[in-house]
Amino acid sequence: MKKRASVKEIMTQNLKTISLHNGTIQMAKDIMEDNNIRHLPVISGNEMVGIISLSDILSVSYGANFGQEGIVDKSLFQSLPLEQVMVHNPTSVTSATTIKEAAEILASSEFHALPVVEESKIEGIVTSTDLIKYLIQQY
Repeated sequence: MKKRASVKEIMTQNLKTISLHNGTIQMAKDIMEDNNIRHLPVISGNEMVGIISLSDILSVSYGANFGQEGIVDKSLFQSLPLEQVMVHNPTSVTSATTIKEAAEILASSEFHALPVVEESKIEGIVTSTDLIKYLIQQY
């Protein structure tokens, strides 16, 4: 096992993102479902300003459906701004951050994804799943 390997070796680079100003919760949900992902960086111009996860979206669904068996009205997801649901200024790392350091951050946190950012620009994302796959390759 390489002790000083960086997250650049395991991060996802060809990211799907959503625009803070042109995106909706419904669009974020659709992008995640269409691409089988659970975390979506939110950008403004070229700068990453937040991240939204499937868990964030599901929490809105749960709150809207509390005590009901029905499906959330799509109009809620289409009208609710991303800013109200996304995590603003999420914890991030750089591509030089070691895999061990990223694992320590995720192990001590309640989230499962770390955007990889260089000078406010999103370069990739490393998730708990990426870390598990890396560990599996080592054995």
